[in-house]
Amino acid sequence: MHPVAKDILLPVAAITLALLLFGGFVGFAGVNPLDVWATLFKGAFGDWFSWQNTLQRAAPLMLTALCVALPARAGLTVIGGEGALVLGGLAAAALPMAVALPTNAAGTVLACAAGAVAGALWIMLAGWLRQYRGINETISSLLLSYVAIGLFKHFVEGALRDPASLNKPATPSLDPGLLIGGIAGSDVHWGLVLGVLACVALGLWLHFTASGFSVRVVGGNPRAAQLVGLPATRLVLLACALGGAAAGLAGAVEVAAVHTNANGALIAGYGYAGILVAFIARHNPIAIIPVAIVFGGFGAAGSLLQRRLGLPDASVMVLQGIAFVLILASEALREVDWRTWWAQRRKRPEDTSTTPAPTAHVEAI
Repeated sequence: MHPVAKDILLPVAAITLALLLFGGFVGFAGVNPLDVWATLFKGAFGDWFSWQNTLQRAAPLMLTALCVALPARAGLTVIGGEGALVLGGLAAAALPMAVALPTNAAGTVLACAAGAVAGALWIMLAGWLRQYRGINETISSLLLSYVAIGLFKHFVEGALRDPASLNKPATPSLDPGLLIGGIAGSDVHWGLVLGVLACVALGLWLHFTASGFSVRVVGGNPRAAQLVGLPATRLVLLACALGGAAAGLAGAVEVAAVHTNANGALIAGYGYAGILVAFIARHNPIAIIPVAIVFGGFGAAGSLLQRRLGLPDASVMVLQGIAFVLILASEALREVDWRTWWAQRRKRPEDTSTTPAPTAHVEAI
């Protein structure tokens, strides 16, 4: 089977099987699986209102998936996008409190840039610990996410808290001139365009630039990279910085386009869902776009499952978890030569009949 066909068919088969297993799972709760599947589709793609919710959720998923995909191309498994996202949102909300920004598009760009810088530095820290201290980046990036969330809560509930936010601690709201509006008057904000552009730009960078090719060499064959004299450490930190900047930008966009300030709702699990999106897309920035839309739809359908069928809103997390396990399991099937396997299955078994054993000669006494 062609490698591209495998890259498409295996994730599709894994998601299909995940939907079937999820249907069986909710069946034990007394809910008709057919109703669940129909509600999932309707809540995700059934009408224009559903599409708007789906695309809103897809925008941060694209950016947090890049936080996993780019370091993976350099040979690192970074899963700390949630920490970079919340710190990016905090930086975007805090910058106008520290500096008087112009209340126009330039000010919005500066606030988003602050979020991107915060995310880049945070994920670079995980890369630096790997390269200079030999600390596993998967563990360090995950633990750094908890540190980032702790810092976020400390500042939002402390030094940066708006006194007017009583029951729900939050930073002061951004000036209306700094907010990111919707596309053509819809609820889909311009963060979706930023996510698509980031995926396309970084995909082109990986495949059509010398530095992107060098990153892929470092991730694919570190010894070959060492033999040709590539600066592996610098390239790893570059990949981490770009991925972290994407996740930090996701946090800034959520603040400027959805919440208008930094509050606890920013910790919504987009960083963790981005891990699943990146693995399904096989760390291909271009493929991240459709996968993020599909999983954005699953997230958007959660509330409809709750209203229509009485399932918990978080039940879609079970679906995502099943899909993630199946995607990882499908990697074991990637190297199988299906044509040879099928030919062997169709081959008729050989004749197993045996010739009769020769009779022993007994001499007469």
